[in-house]
Amino acid sequence: MKKVLMVCLGNICRSPLAEAVLRAKIGDRNIKVDSAGTGDFHIGERPDKRAIKVAEEHNVSTEGIYCRQFRESDFDNFDVIYVMDDNNYNSIMKHARNNKDQYKVELIMNLLEPDSNKNVPDPYYGNEEDFEHVYQLLDKATDVIIQNYDEGK
Repeated sequence: MKKVLMVCLGNICRSPLAEAVLRAKIGDRNIKVDSAGTGDFHIGERPDKRAIKVAEEHNVSTEGIYCRQFRESDFDNFDVIYVMDDNNYNSIMKHARNNKDQYKVELIMNLLEPDSNKNVPDPYYGNEEDFEHVYQLLDKATDVIIQNYDEGK
């Protein structure tokens, strides 16, 4: 089983959306996906209503997704940790205990443009169009995750 963790700041916009989009594409593949935030601002809450809305507009369910904070044990429980931006990348890397942990962490946009180190913009203070833009980016990135899985990568 491949275990994937999506991480953003509050686990309320980008990472739960990435979790939901990937979950919708898994089908019968042996992939487990979860999401977390580096901050503790929204623990136990559902994703942002705008994230839920954009997901629903694309027939993607966010049911069962609740905000949680990243914990060190996530390095043990996941094969790869996709972060949404460089600030969260740096936060997660500070928790890395060794090289094995560090190698698991990757900026999700590098799936689309390797080594570009681009960020998924945070739509929290934006509008519905910003959430749609983030959805489109994550939709493309999760296609690559599925393709890599199917190719045995």
